Amino acid sequence: MVEQKNRWSWKEQRDKSSFLALEDGTVLRGQSIGASVDTLGEVVFNTGMTGYQEILTDPSYSGQLVTMTFPEQGNYGINREDGEQYKIFANGLLVHDAPPCSNWRTSMSLSAYLCEQGIPSLAGIDTRALTIRLRDCGTMRAYLSVAGKLTPEAAVECARNWDGLNGQDYVCKVTTAAAYEWDADGRMSTSWGCFNAPLPATDMHIVAYDFGIKWNILRRLRQQRMRVTVVPAHTSAREVLALKPDGVFLSNGPADPSAVTYAVDAIRDLIGRLPLFGICLGHQLLGLAVGGNTRRIKFGHHGLNHPVKDLRTGKVEITSQNHNYVVDADSLSSDKAEVSHLNLNDGTVEGLRLLHAPGFSVQYHPEASPGPHDSMGLFARFREMIEHS
Repeated sequence: MVEQKNRWSWKEQRDKSSFLALEDGTVLRGQSIGASVDTLGEVVFNTGMTGYQEILTDPSYSGQLVTMTFPEQGNYGINREDGEQYKIFANGLLVHDAPPCSNWRTSMSLSAYLCEQGIPSLAGIDTRALTIRLRDCGTMRAYLSVAGKLTPEAAVECARNWDGLNGQDYVCKVTTAAAYEWDADGRMSTSWGCFNAPLPATDMHIVAYDFGIKWNILRRLRQQRMRVTVVPAHTSAREVLALKPDGVFLSNGPADPSAVTYAVDAIRDLIGRLPLFGICLGHQLLGLAVGGNTRRIKFGHHGLNHPVKDLRTGKVEITSQNHNYVVDADSLSSDKAEVSHLNLNDGTVEGLRLLHAPGFSVQYHPEASPGPHDSMGLFARFREMIEHS
């Protein structure tokens, strides 16, 4: 057996200068495998066994330090196809073990990718202890130190003084600067999940709000024969209507939905004028637009194994999720929208249906990437809703 070179032992290395300092005073040591920069963020845990490339490049993780609960991360490296955006949006990554990568699709290692992108990461972290801490105490602010600038005590104080994500508009940090047509030449939409099959001709025009949109959502819309124009988050309803779309998609995105007031105003003006479909943050914004409220949940939903029940069909689907806020069911007006889906773990709202206008939304990610494909049919449902509107 060939000896693995450059293999490190986290048990030996984790007492070095790199550490994670939580706002409650907990300090966890590890070894840096990313960029030599310090950062702040809210620590969340993701229960997925795989999918770290998609997770890191999902704009919804902006402002967060992602803890992967599965111990081995980086095994299959980084490739050219699996990213969900052009760069990493997560503030940092925390893993238990980062072994050498081996996969025919690999273009670089996870560590090299993190360094290239300027993102700090710790391996050797006791992720089980950290996850239990977050489960019991809730999501916490933290300081990730790899540059040796601060003592653990000073890092804890920095974490406590950081604003966090509550009340913060991070959408403005991740949205596109200008409108554009998605994948006009069809190369991106055939590069994943289609086995290079020819794309069908488009016969619908959709406007997609970019609150932090994932590429696989855009692929799924395009595969439904939809021409997709992506617009910035600040785009008004009047500007959307001027594009003469057949429907409007409301994307996923980061941080607190109640802070994205400009999007809520635009969505409110679009209800009843165009069919609407929202995912994740888009779902929360639709809930706010019909008069509901959102609230933060203790440690969020981040993973690929969340059971959701469709209240109309009784069907249970396993879903991919990534959110810290939910729509408060008790705040919804009974004459505007109804709850269509529930989370079977904690009973939180997972879907809405408008009662007097064409529109629906889900809290989870039917496009997966990463995750199961149980709910992929929602994209076809969006098309059918437009056809019958």
